[in-house]
Amino acid sequence: MDLTSKQRAQLRGMANALAPIVHIGKDGIGENLIKQTDDALEARELIKCRVLENSMLTAREAADALAQATRSEVVQVIGTRFVLYRQTHRKDKKDPIVLVKDRR
Repeated sequence: MDLTSKQRAQLRGMANALAPIVHIGKDGIGENLIKQTDDALEARELIKCRVLENSMLTAREAADALAQATRSEVVQVIGTRFVLYRQTHRKDKKDPIVLVKDRR
């Protein structure tokens, strides 16, 4: 899914209040971290992640790697934090994120 600039802006606004729930440290991105991120995206759709000081990865590198591994979209990267989005297809999700549509 390719996000439009309006959709990215909408998601960035929603992500402002989020606390990071995925932390990337010196071990980098392994199977367990990918599973944790995948589970978080399935439950929440929009998550904030943080790269710790002892990590060998930059936030951009970590964001790109996790997005690819979880089939999600990088919404924003600022400093040591980044935001990922993946639309869930769960029918039992209470409050799915509804993205604005561009009128073209």
